[in-house]
Amino acid sequence: MISITEWQKIGVGTTGFGIFFILLGILLYFDSVLLAFGNLLFMTGLLFIIGLRRTFSFFFQRHKLKGTSFFLGGVVIVLLRWPLLGMFLETYGFFSLFKGFFPAVFGFLGNASNIPFLSETAPSPEGRTELND
Repeated sequence: MISITEWQKIGVGTTGFGIFFILLGILLYFDSVLLAFGNLLFMTGLLFIIGLRRTFSFFFQRHKLKGTSFFLGGVVIVLLRWPLLGMFLETYGFFSLFKGFFPAVFGFLGNASNIPFLSETAPSPEGRTELND
């Protein structure tokens, strides 16, 4: 079993609040204060969860510098109250940074779609598939 420290629990909560404020800022027509606050909480939570050294080693790998510059540049632009441009840059940077994780996420989602009550078709007792009503 994986042991989670108190700092990591705080980091999960802080990251969750950061994502909440980012989504709320987007829903409220790119409110720059909510987006900036969400970005700061998200980055602080990430530091608490994986640590300072691992965070810097993740973001500043040679092949990820383009994504890091777009992501952190977007954070800075949001902090300078240009929320729409900043969020576009952050989104591009996010996808560029985490493109290696997407196959695993989609693979998990593919496995989750085979769960009987989540899938569109359910197996019949004879082994055939029938559409659920």
